[in-house]
Amino acid sequence: MIDDERIRERADLLPEELAAGSDDPEAQAEAVLQDSDDREDYRETAPDLRIEHRTSDEAAS
Repeated sequence: MIDDERIRERADLLPEELAAGSDDPEAQAEAVLQDSDDREDYRETAPDLRIEHRTSDEAAS
């Protein structure tokens, strides 16, 4: 379960979210936070959630 304070803080929509509109900013915030938490928890075990870990030197080449 996601902390209610995190949801309230994230429910303050970003400018592009305001432009698009939201019927339920808190539900949207909860979904965004849950997705983010899932990606953090399962980044090594879920190949479809691929996150590259490179140093700045590797990225520059």
